[in-house]
Amino acid sequence: MIATLAPVALPSMNCPHHLRQGGAVLFMTVCGYSRCSSLGVHQRNQRKEHIMGLDMYAMITEEELPQSVDFKKPIDAVELHYWRKHPDLHGWMEGLYSGKGGNGSFNLDPVVLTNADIDQLGTAIERNELPQTDGYFFGQSLGDEFADDLAFIAKARKAIADGYTVYYDSWW
Repeated sequence: MIATLAPVALPSMNCPHHLRQGGAVLFMTVCGYSRCSSLGVHQRNQRKEHIMGLDMYAMITEEELPQSVDFKKPIDAVELHYWRKHPDLHGWMEGLYSGKGGNGSFNLDPVVLTNADIDQLGTAIERNELPQTDGYFFGQSLGDEFADDLAFIAKARKAIADGYTVYYDSWW
């Protein structure tokens, strides 16, 4: 269970808003969920209450998911990373979702991220090759997301190496 995760396993979990018992991360408090942020997150990535827009999440779970897209979201999932209005990254994820057989609107439609996917994403980020993506509530990728995106890549690689399944989800 996620409750056995060591508090130092993932940088975003070293946060005063996460409840701990015996050194293990149990879950994030509701108050903390609205305040906690990942390493290197820009001001726009702070959660906005009741404002429409593209909210993007990387989640981890210990569950082996039955398929790589359109699966029921695990109840033990824990947030690994959060982005606010980074449509170019979302566009890349949408291409991955479609390539894996996803057929939804890619709104609340999750997609598993494998090591190979993370490697391809890292290359696209480093080469500035994320596809320009537009949407009514999406905002704009401003080009200053590079360090935050690479921080996510490092956290995702660590989580996968530690035996977790990483998946992407969004809501707009």
